[in-house]
Parts: sequence; C-alpha cells; structure tokens
Amino acid sequence: MDGILTQKPFPEEYSGHYSHYVELVPEGSILDIFERQSALTHEFFAAIPESMGDHTYGFGKWTIKDIVEHLIDTERIFSTRALRLSRGDKQPLPGFEQDDYIKNAMTFKRTLKDLVEERQLLRLANIKMFRSFEELCFMEKGTVNDNPISVRAILYLLIGHEIHHIKFIKENYL
Repeated sequence: MDGILTQKPFPEEYSGHYSHYVELVPEGSILDIFERQSALTHEFFAAIPESMGDHTYGFGKWTIKDIVEHLIDTERIFSTRALRLSRGDKQPLPGFEQDDYIKNAMTFKRTLKDLVEERQLLRLANIKMFRSFEELCFMEKGTVNDNPISVRAILYLLIGHEIHHIKFIKENYL
C-alpha cells in the first residue's frame, strides 16, 4: 500500500484547478501526514484566543471562525465523496458553493473553541475511515462537479486545502 499512498496523485486524478493544493502536501505516507496534520492544526487553532474568533482582515471577508467552519464543511463533503467513490458509487457528485455554506453557518453564534473541537473530532473519524480503506480503494475514480477525481486525490486535497488556509490565516489575520 505504501506505493500508492506515498506517490502524489497523477494529474488525471483531479481537476487542474486543485494543483496548488496537491503541491502543498509534503512527501511521505499520505495517511501519516493526514494524521499528523490533525494534531498540528488543532494546536494552531487552539492557541488562537477566543477574542480573535470573529476577527477578519477586511470588510466582507471571512472571520477566523468562518475559516474553521469552511474547513469543517470541506472535510465533511470531501470525505463523503471519498467514501462514496471508495465503495464504487459511480453517480456524478455535485459541487458546493462555499460562500453560501458560510453565510448559512452562522458561526457568530458559536465559539472558536467549539468549532475547533468539532474539526478535531471530524478529522479523527476521517483518519479511521481512510485507514480502513484497502489499497485499491484509493485508486477508485468518479466524477465530482463535472471533473474526474480519485479517492487518493481527495485525501491530498483535504491536506493541501488545510495547509493553504492555515498559511493564509498566519499571513493575513495574526
């Protein structure tokens, strides 16, 4: 299994507009990276004071709590896609409009701590799910938002997406 899980997905396994996320993922066992990232991300967000949760860097921009919610939404949706594809579901899957999700999430009613804990629990469940997959499950492909994608690529996108947003918070919010 290490060959499939240590090799980055091929370009035909995902849409080109996701290349940036795949490139952000370090070399190594993708399942180990996914698990280590869980702890690092949790530590990063847990260290942000609650008073910063509603902070934004500009008018109309997402707050830190919105970004955590966005990570939760994305992880939920992408992991559901991975589950469906790994089980052989060949139905085309829809995309989602992230701004609508955030607008309707009402993160201002939640604490940063609560969101960070939810993200951690979700990631822990997804670590168990991805580790339960057989090797060939990671090569299963399907169509999402009219583009081909593999289960392996979804895992890389989850990691790269989170790396991207943490870097963005460090550069623009803190």
